[in-house]
This record gives sequence, structure tokens and C-alpha cells, in this order.
Amino acid sequence: MNTPLEEKLSFIYGRRSIREYRDAPVSDELVTELLRAAMAAPSAAAKDPWRFVVVRKRATLNLLADALRHGRMLAHAPVGIAVCGDLGAAHAGELSYLLQDCSAAIENLLLAAHALGLGACWLGVHPRPSRIDSLTKILRLPDNILPVSCIALGWPAEKQLPRTRFSPAYVHGESW
Repeated sequence: MNTPLEEKLSFIYGRRSIREYRDAPVSDELVTELLRAAMAAPSAAAKDPWRFVVVRKRATLNLLADALRHGRMLAHAPVGIAVCGDLGAAHAGELSYLLQDCSAAIENLLLAAHALGLGACWLGVHPRPSRIDSLTKILRLPDNILPVSCIALGWPAEKQLPRTRFSPAYVHGESW
């Protein structure tokens, strides 16, 4: 990354999925800042349907790791954050808006974690019924709350090289 533009965007290119964490706590202050960043995301009609469950108890993190097929890193992460949505709060009560809003919040959270030196990994929950059911039970979510994803979070014990998956073949000008 040599150009001034690449340097300015390096925090985006450097954000990678981190699956190995040091045995070190993440402070409440940092978690609050991550959630502040998440909730700075755009939201359809400013409805902010996102809801978050912060998990620190090892037993619960282990249950989440078992419930998510690719979520083994949660068993070793100091923090897990379940990103959920309240369908009743979503713009026009639409699932699509809820998912878009929660996804924007997730990306903000991931970028903020990277900017603060933390490592994180986004684990998909929605639309898999078994994952939704498992997280709903484990986290005792009310009926109106839909788990969208789970984020494993901690101080990185691995380093991933910056990258982008940019492909000109995926870009069309003016029309397809």
C-alpha cells in the first residue's frame, strides 16, 4: 500500500477476521466504545432496530461456540457480542431493513475493533433456523428479538495481512 489513498484506507484493508485471541480481558470501556461506534451506523428512517447482548461468561461463550458451526473461536474469546434486531422497531417492520441496519452496525463495530487494536470475527446466525433457535435459547431472547450475528472479540494472537478482494469484473458502468 503505497499511494496516499491506500494509506488513508489502510484501516479498512487491515481489518481481517481474527480467530485467535490472547488470554487478556477487554475492558467494559472498550466494549462500550465499540457499541457506540456500532450505533453510529446508518439506519433506515433512523429506527435503530439493533440490540446487543454482551457475553463474557466462559460457560455461555462455550455454548455459543458449540451452537455456531464455525464459531469455535468464541470458546477462547474474552468477549462475544450477539447482534440482534427488534423487528417491531425496524423501518416499516421489515426484516430486510432490520438486516441492513444490523449489518451496518456490525461493520462499524468490526472497523472500530480493528482501529482500537482488537481482533474480531463476524459469525453469521440469520437466516439459519438452528442457529437462530440456539442463540435465542442460550441468550434467553424475547420473542420480538432476532439474533442476526455473533462477534468474537479479543486481543489478537494472530496477524493477518491487509487485503482487499476488489475485482473489476464485479463492477459495471451505467448498466449491466
